[in-house]
Parts: sequence; C-alpha cells; structure tokens
Amino acid sequence: QQATDRSNSVNYSTDVIYQIVTDRFYDGDESNNPSGELYSEDCKNLRKYCGGDWQGIIDKIDDGYLTNMGVTALWISPPVENIFETIDDEFGTTSYHGYWARDYKKTNPFFGSTEDFERLIETAHSHDIKIVIDLAPNHTSPADFDNPDYAENGVLYDDGNYLGSYSDDSDLFLYNGGTDFSNYEDEIYRNLFDLASFNHINSELNNYLEDAVKKWLDLGIDGIRIDAVAHMPPGWQKAYMDTIYDHRAVFTFGEWFTGPSGNEDYTKFANNSGMSVLDFRFAQTTRNVIGNNNGTMYDIEKMLTDTENDYDRPQDQVTFLDNHDMSRFTNGGESTRTTDIGLALMLTSRGVPTIYYGTEQYMEGDGDPGSRGMMASFDENTDAYKLIQKLAPLRKSNPAYGYGTTTERWINDDVLIYERHFGENYALIAINRNLNTSYNIQGLQTEMPSNSYDDVLDGLLDGQSIVVDNKGGVNEFQMSPGEVSVWEFEAENVDKPSIGQVGPIIGEAGRTVTISGEGFGSSQGTVHFGSTSAEILSWNDTIITLTVPNNEAGYHDITVVTEDEQVSNAYEFEVLTADQVTVRFIIDNAETKLGENVFLVGNVHELGNWDPEQSVGRFFNQIVYQYPTWYYDVNVPANTDLEFKFIKIDQDNNVTWQSGANQTYSSPESGTGIIRVDW
Repeated sequence: QQATDRSNSVNYSTDVIYQIVTDRFYDGDESNNPSGELYSEDCKNLRKYCGGDWQGIIDKIDDGYLTNMGVTALWISPPVENIFETIDDEFGTTSYHGYWARDYKKTNPFFGSTEDFERLIETAHSHDIKIVIDLAPNHTSPADFDNPDYAENGVLYDDGNYLGSYSDDSDLFLYNGGTDFSNYEDEIYRNLFDLASFNHINSELNNYLEDAVKKWLDLGIDGIRIDAVAHMPPGWQKAYMDTIYDHRAVFTFGEWFTGPSGNEDYTKFANNSGMSVLDFRFAQTTRNVIGNNNGTMYDIEKMLTDTENDYDRPQDQVTFLDNHDMSRFTNGGESTRTTDIGLALMLTSRGVPTIYYGTEQYMEGDGDPGSRGMMASFDENTDAYKLIQKLAPLRKSNPAYGYGTTTERWINDDVLIYERHFGENYALIAINRNLNTSYNIQGLQTEMPSNSYDDVLDGLLDGQSIVVDNKGGVNEFQMSPGEVSVWEFEAENVDKPSIGQVGPIIGEAGRTVTISGEGFGSSQGTVHFGSTSAEILSWNDTIITLTVPNNEAGYHDITVVTEDEQVSNAYEFEVLTADQVTVRFIIDNAETKLGENVFLVGNVHELGNWDPEQSVGRFFNQIVYQYPTWYYDVNVPANTDLEFKFIKIDQDNNVTWQSGANQTYSSPESGTGIIRVDW
C-alpha cells in the first residue's frame, strides 16, 4: 500500500523511531576504534568501547537492514566528544555510551569525524530516514571535588578551549552534593550521581549550550532527545526549547524516568515544557502486564485512558518497551511471542513508537550494561522484524494509528480489543497476551463500515479475518493463545479537515509552524489562531506550514478552514511574548503557614498575566537558598520590562499578595539573569 507522505521534522506520530547505542550497533570503520584500556575486543567487557560507529549505521542503511524494516527515524547516542579517561572502578568504565561530554562542539572521534556525521545525515535522508541525536545538557562527566585526578574531573571545553573543571570551584557547576531523589528541588539542584552537574543560571554556560545545539542543528539533524530532564530547571529548559525552535524547529523529547503512574511534575512537564517526553507510563505498564505477566489487560486499558486524559498531546509522547537503562523486554521470557505482542501494541497505539536496537532480534540483557550488548545479528526473517516491517508503514498510510483516539471495544484479564479512530479512518486491534488459553469473542462492536476485513499482518501472529455487519457488529470468533489481529479501514476522498498534530507547539509571532492531518484539500484555505488568520507558506491535503500571527501572547486554538469552508477540530498552541531567557527570581523573608507555598505572577503571559491560577511555581526553599528565602528559575521574554509580585497560596487556594507597589525588572536581551527582592 502506497503510504501518504506525512513526514516532516517536527511532527513524528506517524513515524517509527529506532534507538541505536552507536558503539554497540555495527563497526563499519575499525580505524577509529580506541586502543588500550578503552577498548574491548569482541565486546567481552560491556563497560568498554566495542567499535560501533556512524559508518556502521551508514552500512546498515545502505545494505537495506534498516530501510527494509520500515523504521523512519534513527535515534543515535550523543555524538559529542566524551572524556578519554576510564573511571577508576573495578571495571575501568569508559564513556562508550556518550553521556560523559567534555566538548559539545566536537564529535566523538570513536564514532567518527564531522564529515562522517554529515555522510550519515546525507545517507539517512536519501532513504527518507530522519536522524535524532541524544543530548545531555545536564552534566559533563564523573567528578570528585577533592580529587582533581579522578578521570577528567568533569572538564568542559568549548571547541577545544578550556572552560573549567569541577575542582576549579567554578560557577559552571553545582556544589550541593548528590541527589537522594527525595523531591523535585533535590533532583534539580544537586548532582545526578557523581556527575558534574551544570549550574544553568550561569550565562556563560547557557550561551555555550545554546551555541552547541545550533551547531548540530546546522549539520541537518531532524530531532533531539534530551537526557535527564527531571534534573534541570523547567524554566531553563523551556527557554532552551525556544532557542532550538527559533534556530531550526525539530521534534524534541525528554527523558524523565518514572514509574507506571507518573507524577504531577512529570505530567506538568510533558504538557508545558515545549517538548514531548519519553512515555514511561506506557512502557512501565506494558512491561508489567505483557512482558512480566503481572496485572491484567485492564491495567493497559486504564493506562491508555488515563494518559489520553492527562497528556494535552498524547500523540506527541514517545512510547517504548525498553531502552539502554532498563532490562530488555525479551529477557528470559516464556516465549519470543511476548515481545511480538508488545511490539504490536506499541506500533498500533497512540504516541511515537520507539524500538530499541536488537529487540527485533530478541536480544536479552539485564539493565546497565547488560542491555547494551553488541547487536546480535541482522536477520530480516524474525517474526519481530517482519512485524515491524508490516506495521510501520501503516502509520504513514492510515492516520488512525498516529493521530487517532483510542476506545476499548472488548476486554478481559488477557484480551484487549481497542479501536483507533481519526476522521473517517479506523483500526481495530485484538490482542490475547495469554500464550496458553484461547477465548471466545462475542458481542464485539466497532464503528468500522460494514465489510469483511483481513488481518493486515497476514496471519503472522495467528490473526484472522472478521465480518462487520451494517450495525457495527462483528462475527463471533475464537482468539487463539498469543494471537494478535489488526484490521483497518482507510477512508478515501476525505472532505472534512482534521488536525492530527502541530509542531512546534510553542513559539512567538513570525515562527514557522507545521500542521499535520488530513482533509485539508489541494486548494489553499485559511488557518486561524483564535480569530486571527495566519500567513500560509505551503498547503496540501495532509501538511500545512504557516507563520504564527501577531496575536496576544497566551494559549490559542488553531483551526483549519478549507476552501469550501469546512472547519477542523481545534488544537491548542502557546504563543510566547518574545524570545525566551531564564531569570532566577528570589524572594527573602517570605514566611509561610503550614500548607502555604510561594508563587510568582506578573504582567506577561509567561508570568500568568496577573492571574493567580496561572502563576509560576511552587518556589523552592531548601537547596540553593533556604527558607524563608524562596527561588525559582523562570522562562520570561527577553529584553522586556517586567512587573511582578509574589503570592502565597494555601491548600484551599486562598491567595495572599505581596504588599506595596509592583516589583520591576528588565530582563536581559540574552543569557540569564537574577532578581532578588524582599517580601
């Protein structure tokens, strides 16, 4: 089936991402392998470099392994130069993973040169594959303040020029001890493990990280995965996202490691940071129910329903089964069919599905570094490979998978049948996770049109055909153990416009925005931000690009109106006041009663436009400053005269305002700032 081209660099829900630990995928150029204690021949020591590189990825694009599988984006390890020293532990651990940066403006020589990276981009793009880089702007490398000779002691370079190391007692880093993960403030303003964590309010560091990401954007990358977003100030990260989108808008998602229920801060970040998140709620629940046979399919259904309600943009969040920090999904399980079932669920669910390298080969491994073994084989005949090959293209051809809502149609402890629906497009998916028991399915209803439907997997996972009558009833059938069936209906000649995804979802007037969906028509209509029309840059039936109109800053509903005046669904977009910078707001002597917390409001959208319900905070008061001093790093419009006040809000939402005249502050044109006042 010919897939409709819905590809672009900011909207990814019709894509399938393939995560590669670069050093562990394929050694395409032995000449760039490290020597001595950094390298492990045949990858016998998983804490050493094993030789994988960008040339190896190029080879596996060119020989068809990656292209034949149907994946449309490759997420690779951080490409930046890492430390060259081993860590003084029993293993002699190295930086093979890429998360111990020393220079964000240079390439890791063991992965390749800048020219090699550019060839990777060129090769991927020539095969309609996007490149997503991993980036870790939270820290450099392991450090010990009292031992400057410990590895490279968190050293940071700027394109070869020394900026500082941890034992310099430099303002580039934090010196508040290591986090115990007890609360959000502790996670942000203390070091993550023994890593030299950055002080993001430092202007020199801020400007350096902004310049560094622009270099990689200029090389042509299509996306960024941000490491450790739970450990950096959310205000700084939103300003950083604004910088990225201003330079070149690409899909960006963050890693916030959490459990199956998530937490309030995680969900708030997913909805307000300007980036998506790795969907740990999806992963942890799927691992429990399908991977480990704990809980029931009711838990899967509840997770899908809850996240669809909790996430403002569920289709933007990045789903996965496993990754480099977790045990592999196929890890001593009862059968490889369990992995097939997990993949089928992920590839037909909302979100941006991400496959960890080797899952299609049923690789096993327990945690770090066990889950980071060298790629086992490149067999294109495994059931998992063929499953991805069949399902990945459907996300392009049928927008029900990428954009659709999810409705449970039939359920018991082991079986979940759910329907995806977008516009006039449908997919109906039936999964029996039980590998030993069959179930009789009767009373199944669907909104798909009356017809007979074949399993699009062609029986790969024992699927079967169904018949839908003119009332939406499905014939009674028997689901065999471990069966997965996928049926779909793709509409033709869609007349009504439907918005599926918008990216980026923040930006100021004049920024370019891309709308993806269907039914826009071949002739140009109009796009409205609230009541204001936007300038259209390009228009076709599935993708519209435009510039953000000069609206008042705040949240506005985007709607598409076709040439014949058909109106789409609404999609919320945040218009920012201006380019964003980070300012640390500090308030002294703000004494509170039990249950009260300190917040900030002011005269611009980013400060809530004087509305306590839109205020910034809760402020912190334990690490950098201690009660009754409170602080918070806030994204605000650059070069703007701000007026603001602090407020106290109790558990009953009673508000106490700071007395006196409004506080004032002129935000910096670039870099970061600090303002400190008294209650």
